[in-house]
Amino acid sequence: MDRRVFLRGVGGVAAGIAATSLTACGTGTSRSVSSGGKSSKTLVVRNSGGTYGDANQQAIYDPFTKETGIQVKVVNIEYAQMLAQIKQGRPQFDVIDDSMADFVLFEQQGATEELDYDRLKKFKGAGIAKNLVTSNAVGKNYWASVMAYRTDAFGGKKPSSWADFWDTRAFSGNRALQALDADLPELEFALLADGVPLDKLYPLDVDRAFKVLSEIKPHVRKFWDTGALPGVLLGRKEVDASSVWHGRLDALIKGGSPLAYQWNGARRQSNGLGIPKGAANLDAAYRLIDFALRPEAQAAYAEIYPMAPSVPAAYKKLTTTTAANLASSSEHLESGFDLDVEWWIKNQDTVSKRWQEWTHA
Repeated sequence: MDRRVFLRGVGGVAAGIAATSLTACGTGTSRSVSSGGKSSKTLVVRNSGGTYGDANQQAIYDPFTKETGIQVKVVNIEYAQMLAQIKQGRPQFDVIDDSMADFVLFEQQGATEELDYDRLKKFKGAGIAKNLVTSNAVGKNYWASVMAYRTDAFGGKKPSSWADFWDTRAFSGNRALQALDADLPELEFALLADGVPLDKLYPLDVDRAFKVLSEIKPHVRKFWDTGALPGVLLGRKEVDASSVWHGRLDALIKGGSPLAYQWNGARRQSNGLGIPKGAANLDAAYRLIDFALRPEAQAAYAEIYPMAPSVPAAYKKLTTTTAANLASSSEHLESGFDLDVEWWIKNQDTVSKRWQEWTHA
């Protein structure tokens, strides 16, 4: 999955807008097709592509088209280019599927529509968490950063917390942590390892976090910068434990690799759906968002790709195996935490500079 790294993007938004081409990745300007269905319109959705986009196509877009006759086209463009098109008054997309972090930035720029929740029939009674319901976006699904480890390491002992990850005496071996180029630095994991309770993490004590990170630094074999790298490092036995984007090891685990996830202290983030200012097909945009919030659509998506539903009723439609491996299961909700998007946006410049200095020290 492409992590649209807002930590890197926020500070360079102005420069990015100036430098970004306004070509919408081959979307063209025509929204009319001869579908022969209930509607001749084409709805253009922005998502991050890859296997994430494939799952959206299979679980949401294709069933939506079958039901409504509205064709769905997809563009894969990043925050700066989306914002540039909206500022030009010519967005070449009608729905934005993006991180909730980016939607905070869009709101600050006045670039997205204020959602009329009365037009989302499936929203009422859906039970979506309050922090995933904002003025310009509604949460679609969760993903999480978790700990992974080799099950044949540590003499059969299983690490059960970030404190265990940091305890290189009881759990000796090499470690890997996420680099700034991949996503947000994992300050929260350091604070949890140092005994900070889940509900007391924010505002983050940056000085304390870097002090604790310095304790593990000599044992960090690699600060990984791509989502696939933790699996490679663990598979080659170059490290015995690593932070990882949940789901990245599923194929390896199914193939018999001695790897496992550890969910305590998981850092959850969310993707949401919103509508850009100037969207050409406003009614169809609301219809697609409403469709995506159906429990059956959310469940179908989760069975294909390991991102967790935002609608609790979807769990009733999931297999037991799938449900147990998702970030929004009742068990994992209690043992993890939601990343504080507003704190990170406010402090991203300071943390980025500090991280760069710390890694090169």
